[in-house]
Formats: sequence, structure tokens, C-alpha cells
Amino acid sequence: MAEVQFWRLDLERYDAVFYRLLVTAAILLVGGGIAFFALEHEGHAITGMSEHVVWGFPHVMAIYLIVAASGVLNVASIASVFGKKEYKPYAPLSAWLSLALLVGGLSVLVLDLGQPGRLTVAMTHFNFRSMFAWNVFLYTGLMVLIVGYLWTMYDRRATAYSTAMGSAVFLWRLVLTSGTGLIFGFLVGRDGYGSALMAPMFLALSFAWGWAIFLLVQEGIARWAGEGQVALSGELLSRARRLLAIFVAAALYFVVVHLLTYAYFDRHEEFVHFIVAEGGIYSILFWIGFVGVGSVFPLILTLFQGGDARLRTQWAAWAVTIGAFSFLYLFIIGGQAYPLQPFAGYEVVASGFDDGQVASYSPRWPEILLALGGGGVALLIVSVGVRVWPLTPVLREKIGR
Repeated sequence: MAEVQFWRLDLERYDAVFYRLLVTAAILLVGGGIAFFALEHEGHAITGMSEHVVWGFPHVMAIYLIVAASGVLNVASIASVFGKKEYKPYAPLSAWLSLALLVGGLSVLVLDLGQPGRLTVAMTHFNFRSMFAWNVFLYTGLMVLIVGYLWTMYDRRATAYSTAMGSAVFLWRLVLTSGTGLIFGFLVGRDGYGSALMAPMFLALSFAWGWAIFLLVQEGIARWAGEGQVALSGELLSRARRLLAIFVAAALYFVVVHLLTYAYFDRHEEFVHFIVAEGGIYSILFWIGFVGVGSVFPLILTLFQGGDARLRTQWAAWAVTIGAFSFLYLFIIGGQAYPLQPFAGYEVVASGFDDGQVASYSPRWPEILLALGGGGVALLIVSVGVRVWPLTPVLREKIGR
């Protein structure tokens, strides 16, 4: 095989796609900007959120991007921390993609504040009994570490520190993802949250979601860049597919254990019944979206042989992504929509304040545009990055212009 080097994608075949991606990202960013200014002037009254559901669809997108940003670093961690050199050519793209997803997710959270002035309050006043305050440092710390990690990949004088930086990034992202899960794990007032299992569950979910995103992005770049681009193939593709199956199975396992643990306690038993049987759209998202499309289907595609292996891997990655949004919607929205049960085991008398009633929620256009704007930020960073910076592995014999 020809020698592999990192290079920016300046191939003619990629240029047309690059400009289409820029236009797509621009449209998403304009939509997100319109939503932001609408929220700034009109307030959150124009959204579907209420006093019952205070985290809406933008938070679904934000948490997905942040959790996936941690998981997509699996490729870089396997190369530098666990010494699997065959993954090393893909480590820079893994790190850059993580940075893009993290910035995209945080942009949604920041813009959802509605008024820019509130950001200064969040940055200058910290309540260290809140996971939100800790996550400010975890998110910014990961971005700094990723930049340093990329520096060790490209500067030969810093190559000796690559393993150390990779280990630091690996450990930091474990803490970061655990902290994201514990945002919900420390919310003891909601029946759908308040569990230490949130930390390992979100770690497993991040591995699956991030690995799926990397497979989709890497395959897309390989197709657009032409023959010179080094794509996952052969035994490496088989390993990647098996790892996706392991991550998906682990995520499904922790979700099932979480629900079984809740079903054991009287306080949470009715919530589990709500999710799996009587939750309407939330039950549909659980069984069809997360379990069926997001777990069982990709496991079948990745574990059974036959057909085009590359195509099966891509279908499995798309299915995992669909399952991710299904899970986060039912987890975040459904967990808030389910009524508070201050007295477990007793019947709640309904009042004019909707006590004991499942809260209704439908995302409105500002929420949808704002969420898509976060995806546009990530798309822009990735598209420009692979175009102007040597992030992708290319065969040396195809370089020379």
C-alpha cells in the first residue's frame, strides 16, 4: 500500500460537494439566527415549552451533539491510548469532528438563553452544587485538550507527547460524559431521572452515537475525495462494524438495566409503565425508535454477514443516529412531561394547575430552527476543516500538486 499522509481536500471532486455543504450550513445558520432573535424579542412564550417542559427540542439536539462529541473521540483514543496504529490515520478527523460537535451543541445551549446578557451571568456566577456549573469547565477543558492533542499529531517536536495528550483527552471525556449524564442523575425531583446509572448509561450511549457519526463522516469524505482518500476497508471495516455492535449492545443494556431498576421501586414503577406502555408518542419512540430502529436493526446489520459490508455499515450508523434522537426525545421531553409524584402510592387529585396530568409538548418553529442551527455550526466547522487543514489520510501517490 502506498504511504499515507495527511492532506487537505483540494481535489476537484470534493470542491463541488464542499460548496454545497457550505450553502447547506449557511441556510441552517440563518435559520438558527432568525430563531435566536425571535426568542430574544418575544421570549420563550413562542416555543412549545412551558412551566412543565422547560427543556425542549433544542436541548435534545444540544445533548446529542455534546454526547456524540465525546464518543467520536473513540477513534483517536484507540490509536493513541490503546496503541492500535491502524486507526492512527483517522485520529485527526476524529478529534476535529469532536470539536465541531461540541461547539455546535454548546452554541444551541448558549443561544437558548434568549438574551445574550444572561451568558455573562452563567460565566461569572457558579453554583458548584450544580452539575451545570461543573460542565462549563468540563466542556471548555475538553476543547483546550483537543486543540493540544491535534498539535501533538502535526508538530514533530510534540509527537512524543501524543500518547500523554491522548490519555488526558480520554480520561477527560469520560468525566465530561459522566457529568452530562449526572445533570439528570442529580435531579431527584423527577421520576424519570435521579439515578447514578445515568453516568455509565450516557458513556455507553456516547460510544455508540459517536462511533456511528464517525463512520458516516469518514465514508462521506472517502466518496467525495475520490480514489486518493483512504477509506475504512477490509479487516479494519469489519473491526469498526463489530465495535459498533458492541457499543450499541452496551447502550441498550444500560438503558434496560436502568428501567428494570426503576421498575423495582414503587416510586418509579408507574413512570416505567408510562414509558413502555402508556406514554403514547414516548412509548412509540422507545420501542420503535430506540429499541427497534436504533438497537435491534443495527445489531442485525452489523453481526450478520451477507451483502455489501460497507452499505450495511452505513445503514447501521444511520439507524443508530435515528435511535439516538428517539431516545433523547423520550428521555428529556418524556421525563419532564410525566407528572410529578410527590406522594408515591397515593392518588393525586387533579386541579386547575394540571396536577397529575401528563404535560403536552410540541416543538415550534423557533425551537426546530435553533436546533438545526447547532447542526449547521458543526457542519460548517467540519466542512471547512477538512478543506483547508490536513485532517484526512490520503495516499501519498495521489498527492503532488
